[in-house]
Amino acid sequence: MTEKSSHFEPRVLTGDRPTGKLHLGHYLGSIENRLKYQDKYPGSFLYMIADVQALTDNAENPEKVRANVVEVAKDNIAAGMDPTKTTMFIQSMVPEIAELTIFFLNLVTVARLERNPTVKDEMKQKGFGTSVPAGFFMYPVSQAADILFCKGNIVPVGEDQKPMIEQANEIAEKFNRIYGAEIFPHVEAVIPDEEHRRVMGLDGNAKMSKSLNNAIYLADSDDVLKEKVMSAYTDPNHVHKDDPGTVEGNVVFSYLDFFDPNKSEVEELKAQYRKGGLGDVELKNRLYDVLRNIIAPIRERREALNDDEVMNILLEGTKRAREIATATMGEVREAMKINY
Repeated sequence: MTEKSSHFEPRVLTGDRPTGKLHLGHYLGSIENRLKYQDKYPGSFLYMIADVQALTDNAENPEKVRANVVEVAKDNIAAGMDPTKTTMFIQSMVPEIAELTIFFLNLVTVARLERNPTVKDEMKQKGFGTSVPAGFFMYPVSQAADILFCKGNIVPVGEDQKPMIEQANEIAEKFNRIYGAEIFPHVEAVIPDEEHRRVMGLDGNAKMSKSLNNAIYLADSDDVLKEKVMSAYTDPNHVHKDDPGTVEGNVVFSYLDFFDPNKSEVEELKAQYRKGGLGDVELKNRLYDVLRNIIAPIRERREALNDDEVMNILLEGTKRAREIATATMGEVREAMKINY
């Protein structure tokens, strides 16, 4: 913990946008980390299904967001998230977050939002141009409210989200300074180590992504998994088994590096592939076995989950999140002199 937030109790906040089922990139980059933190801080770990955030660029497709609320919860629970240790809640059902967002908007300039590199990059990726929705443009402010409504001070995020955390800290510090009360903590961004930051897409694209249709999902059947693994990008010049092949940029070796527990054997396979004498099909069969050992147990636990029971878990968690939110907003209103 940083010195600035040392007198605040540790509280972890993380979440997913419900825009589709979760894939191996989420598992490696987010879920494994979450499981460590829920065990380290049981009772102080909050997991948010960010349906309001998802609507910032899916406002015309609310059915997609609604349909995936339970789906992403099931993915997390099946992968090991424990509702007795983690408060799982739905963002839109905690109206205090929206209230806090409104108050925070008074502390941020349009020019500052325009400089946020994460917002700029995502606006470019989505091709908004000058037609960016105001809700999307103000995303860093609402994300600050997502974190600070519960006084979250440990936030596991990807490298690309660092500017969002920096802006959340600017808002927290400005609020505390203006209103003369240290209500909000300093937020610490916890970024995965280099080797866990990004899983390559099946097509060789730099990122596994729902939108690029190059992902392996935690809910994939064995048949679908096999088909996807067999389609994975390798070395296009490695036509015959005896041809020397390139390991760098080879999706199959990239995944084996991430997920195969036998690292020494993987290194031997790399040497053999570079020299020649190792076929892509043989390599892909090994990868299929490795990934099936990870995905099949998750999928089986997922299939055993009942949608209504999962929704009840979220509703119970939302009650707990609202209790936290109500307490925080009581302090906020008092500091702002609007506790009528």
